[in-house]
Amino acid sequence: MKELPLLRKTLHAVIKNYKHHPDDQYRPVWHLSPIVGLLNDPNGFIQFQGQYHLFYQWNPLAADHSNKFWGHWTSSDLVNWSNESVALLPSEDFDQDGCFSGSAVDDQGQLVLVYTGNVMLGDGKDLEHRTAWQCIARQQSDGTFEKKAVIGQLDGYTGHIRDPKVWKHNDLWYMVLAAQAPKKQGKVLLFKSTDLEAWTLVGEIAGSELNDMGLFGYMWECPDLFHLDGHDVLISCPQGIEPEGRRYLNLHQAGYLLGTLDYETGHYPHSKFFQLDYGHEFYAPQTTLAEDGRRLIVGWMGVPDQDEFSQPTLKHGWIHIMTAPRELSIKQGQIYQSPVKELEALRVNHQHVKGIANSLPTFDSSSAEIIIHSQDDYEVTISNTLWIQRSAEGITLKRQSLSLDETEVRYWDGDVEKLQILIDRSSVEIFINDGLGVMTSRYFPKHELLLELSGDAVLDVNYWELKAASLI
Repeated sequence: MKELPLLRKTLHAVIKNYKHHPDDQYRPVWHLSPIVGLLNDPNGFIQFQGQYHLFYQWNPLAADHSNKFWGHWTSSDLVNWSNESVALLPSEDFDQDGCFSGSAVDDQGQLVLVYTGNVMLGDGKDLEHRTAWQCIARQQSDGTFEKKAVIGQLDGYTGHIRDPKVWKHNDLWYMVLAAQAPKKQGKVLLFKSTDLEAWTLVGEIAGSELNDMGLFGYMWECPDLFHLDGHDVLISCPQGIEPEGRRYLNLHQAGYLLGTLDYETGHYPHSKFFQLDYGHEFYAPQTTLAEDGRRLIVGWMGVPDQDEFSQPTLKHGWIHIMTAPRELSIKQGQIYQSPVKELEALRVNHQHVKGIANSLPTFDSSSAEIIIHSQDDYEVTISNTLWIQRSAEGITLKRQSLSLDETEVRYWDGDVEKLQILIDRSSVEIFINDGLGVMTSRYFPKHELLLELSGDAVLDVNYWELKAASLI
């Protein structure tokens, strides 16, 4: 019965915010954003019976991290999306304090969500005093989801157990799950099942003080394991990693390991940890295998607890957006990310110019794509708010802090020959050398929306305006 009052409150919040404020200048026109409230982790990203589904952590009742629901979008082309009915609400004893992150699978033609039910113990004020259930939710003929708890609290771990990612391998279901050992060490667990309901723990496959990692964070959130180009890739988000020079500058990290998983023993020898994104905001990514064989990824353009509540969209009752969908590949032992080809449908009003950076025209930067080829030093200024500097060392990305009187700087180190920059009102995604490096950031301009190029380098530039996508 708890579901009905939650739905009433949700409907009220959506109706109040249905028409966007005319001065809500930071609302994206082709990235996904919540109609109201807070959006964070992408969940249940899947192509099911020809249709893409993207579920997401959503609090429609406030722009904060309480009341975690699962919102739901669908798309036929990864560009234009439709809002579907809210999929999961925290309405059961086993998920009463939030339907936390998870994934989706096709079980013999039935769409099944796998998620974490969060339960706070005591008065609920101590965030460490909790337990968690891993749950499944099977879609019914009327589109609703019937929920069931299938894994309870695990012996030998704290209540920080969450974010199941499930896939099928050789006729068995497998799950990677984030967990925390009692000494606050982040681990990734591997489970197997024949039916999505009875699960057997295979073991710990990665984490702090495993496989020569040393001490490496107190929690590894949002694990995702998949096979790509001859490697078993484990994506995760370690929390508690201290900065190392120009690396690990965000409060929490998102990255990957390359290895080979023994499904019987759980042994997973792997590479060093690579960052997935070097910008200011990228976290909790999730992948899916498309029907055409592509491995696609979407991330949250945010980082938990990292100055997120200084963002000016809060005055309009919403916060955060998703990244653009990207395609993954592996070349020479590293992941490459590129915007999905479907996004090219948004391109209009193409311009091609070539010359010294200082002599080139300015461009509209409200919603745009620009591709720059050059092996010399130059700078890109976006709305006098965000700066991209190309030098012999690599890329330096700068913006002004929203809450402090300081400049926030991020780096990508390496030789830069090509930049592909996607802009959407208040976000930038920078793909370096065809996606060898990526830098994703939010920014909130108060100046004219212009992109300016400067320096003595000769640039070859292709520019497009990007039209708005449909979200209904």
